[in-house]
Amino acid sequence: MDPYKEKVDRVINEYDADITNGLTSDEIEKKIKNNGRNKFEEAPKESLAKKFFHSLTDFTTIILLAAAVISLYTAIATDHGDYFESFLIIAIVVINSVLAIVQEGNAEKALSALQDMNKQTATVMRDGKQKEIDAEELVPGDTLLLESGSMITADARIVEASQLRVEESALTGESEPVIKDPEYLGEDGAALGDRLNMLYKGSTVVNGRGRAVVTATGMKTEMGKIAGLLNSDENQKTPLQKRLNQLGKRISLIALAAAAFVFFIGEMQGEPKLEMFIIAISLAVAAVPETLMVIVTLTLAFGVQKMAKKHAIIRKLPAVETLGSANVICSDKTGTLTQNKMRVRRVWAHGDSVIDTEEGMTEEAMEVLSIAALCTDVVVENDDNELVIKGNPTEAAIVRAVEENYHTKAELEEKYPRIGEIPFDSERKMMTTVHKRGKKFISITKGAFDVLLPKFYYGDVDQAAIVNDRFGKKALRVIAVGYAIHEEEPTEFTSEALEKKLRLMGLIGMIDPPRPESKGAIARAKKAGIKTVMITGDHVVTAGAIAKELGIMKSRKEALSGAELHKMSDDELDARVKELSVYARVTPEDKIRIVKSWQRTGAVVAMTGDGVNDAPALKASDVGCAMGIAGTDVAKGAADMILTDDNFATIVDAVARGRSVYQGIRKAINFLLSCNISEVFIVVIAMLLGWGAPFTAVQLLFVNVVADGLPGFALGREPAEAGIMDEAPIPRNEGVFARGLWKKIGLNASVFTVVTLIGFYAGAFVEQISYFTPPSLEVGQTVAFLVLAYSSILHVFNVRSSKSIFKVDLATNKSLAQMAWLAIGITTAITLIPQTQKLFYLVPISLNHWAIAIVLSIVPIIVNELIKFHKAPEIDTETI
Repeated sequence: MDPYKEKVDRVINEYDADITNGLTSDEIEKKIKNNGRNKFEEAPKESLAKKFFHSLTDFTTIILLAAAVISLYTAIATDHGDYFESFLIIAIVVINSVLAIVQEGNAEKALSALQDMNKQTATVMRDGKQKEIDAEELVPGDTLLLESGSMITADARIVEASQLRVEESALTGESEPVIKDPEYLGEDGAALGDRLNMLYKGSTVVNGRGRAVVTATGMKTEMGKIAGLLNSDENQKTPLQKRLNQLGKRISLIALAAAAFVFFIGEMQGEPKLEMFIIAISLAVAAVPETLMVIVTLTLAFGVQKMAKKHAIIRKLPAVETLGSANVICSDKTGTLTQNKMRVRRVWAHGDSVIDTEEGMTEEAMEVLSIAALCTDVVVENDDNELVIKGNPTEAAIVRAVEENYHTKAELEEKYPRIGEIPFDSERKMMTTVHKRGKKFISITKGAFDVLLPKFYYGDVDQAAIVNDRFGKKALRVIAVGYAIHEEEPTEFTSEALEKKLRLMGLIGMIDPPRPESKGAIARAKKAGIKTVMITGDHVVTAGAIAKELGIMKSRKEALSGAELHKMSDDELDARVKELSVYARVTPEDKIRIVKSWQRTGAVVAMTGDGVNDAPALKASDVGCAMGIAGTDVAKGAADMILTDDNFATIVDAVARGRSVYQGIRKAINFLLSCNISEVFIVVIAMLLGWGAPFTAVQLLFVNVVADGLPGFALGREPAEAGIMDEAPIPRNEGVFARGLWKKIGLNASVFTVVTLIGFYAGAFVEQISYFTPPSLEVGQTVAFLVLAYSSILHVFNVRSSKSIFKVDLATNKSLAQMAWLAIGITTAITLIPQTQKLFYLVPISLNHWAIAIVLSIVPIIVNELIKFHKAPEIDTETI
């Protein structure tokens, strides 16, 4: 049965409850056996060893491990026994795996946060006595005793209530406490926020008292269902992981094909089989950019550091790059786009004049607010000169408006001391207080305009009705204020005696206002091709008004209620999802449906939120962004990113950083593969021409690790290029080589191939270069080694920017220049020092050979500069 649709007597009978005496010990024991304890199921925990081996299943990691084995075989098969490359690759794999385990974690943290929330107590009736018990011992049929401040520790049907108001924002997203009514009967399919006769785990009683019968515990509660969603929804691979996996597959095919082809050529030319096998294997190893994963990890880590300074803490490294691909941000309203703090926006006193409190405050508006502030029960405190107002959010908004403009509640109460009151209750939907006013007395009544309307006998009531409608259309919560003057002190504090023949004082319109920075951030996101979608548990009118004010939607057609959403199939939702900008009165399951519908259209979705109800959608999205200040532990545990300033604008800044990271990764791929692919071309062409092998295995490995690796490590620190947020988001299915990157790599690899082959030929076959250093295979290999190493190192200055290297300040990335000069210094040193010459199979060469090597190494820079000169940078923002 659905308790919210049934009468109290039926619920009591269904759950064998006893409202007066509570359950007996025997009944409790039986129910615990049948229903289990009131706690959440734990997800199976994965061991560290299993996590480590799982991290090794990535295709690119498999390629690196294969490269390590091949490199180790090469080292064993040759006399020099160089194990450096194989050990380095293994170290890279281990470092990446450790980083993945430390940085990412899994859904266990989110579940443990939910479990921590469950370690509470509950006050119940048992064996005819009132008892405080461990919340885990609650069973269906228990009678909960409720009072102000009580935490709701299980789902329950209210059976008795007196002025009972419950704050449910963590579960429903609504900031305003809900007035509960045990006599209410819900309609089929009513949203959680509309079930006025129910209490849900995770909520808090803010006012009144009552009793309720427990109807669900543990995983059967609404919060338990959320825990189940977190537990069952599997983590998906990020776009970055998919792209690098695809890159690894392509590189492996190229490497294996090249190795087989070189071995076949050597066999045809009658070369020794063992020697050709070693060359072929070394070429296969050289074709795999061993430092790519480390460079990508360093680039991501640098992005994380930058984001932390911008108030965004990244919990999962790949989320940095994924943000750069985001083209949809699904945002919760309360506390994310809005301040989660009611504010007075409009005040009406008489006539057609409405005072906008943001533009200024008049004496008439202050009089209305001051009178209304007397009729409140909030507590005002001053904490280190910061105004703290505790109590009902609506009343707090009124008092805050008074405190921030000339008066204080304490001054008003001193001037008009309260002598009596009629508290607010759900039946009357109004509150009245009585105050001494000089020699006379004044009763002040505030409440909903529609409820107070019959009680107004004086004042501009007709105009007030028009203003009330205008306020409602702007999604303002309207509070009407009236008063009556009494010549003598009232003796009867009842509604019949005091709440009649009131003079209309005015109307107060209030709203949970948008964050000041949200509108600008949404406009910036829109310019970057990113659609902002509001998903909230609030009503359609309120959500729509905020969405229009922020620029999220233009017409009512872009808004959809939870009830309307429930009637739509997934196919129908997929067909309309791009047209919709606001979803109101939605459940946690609805949020996941919306996120996954966008994902089925090919979108990369970032989801923001702060409540327990947001956690499943945060986890299901490509990038979950939790609020660090107002966010619950559950939301933070399920998120990829935590915003320490709860600022929506920080998300847009993070997207810009994510795009910069992806741009940096593409630059790294351009830089590394230009050299790696050229190595394949150089060896294959030289073998086809019958020139012999232009490199030894150890020379190729040195170029990959030192000449490419050292500058590449600093490439991730390169600042983003101008206009990065003016481009369209990166499509989810876009390959890493899209937008001409293959052509750029091919061009650079071709230039490297030509200049290196020229250097090799000059050293191996041209006699006229030096009379003291005759041509030989070793001289050719030394010159080719220098040309390839130098040109590869200098190439980092080509790829760092789409601008000319002469227009980019080296100081913007000092580490890049330092690492490049270090790599050049090491390369030069091993070529000149006799001990390292022998280790790397190099020989002394003449000054002419050195000059040829240096000149040829500069050629790729000249070619790139000519291309940049003829290609407008504002059209091609990606680097050559």
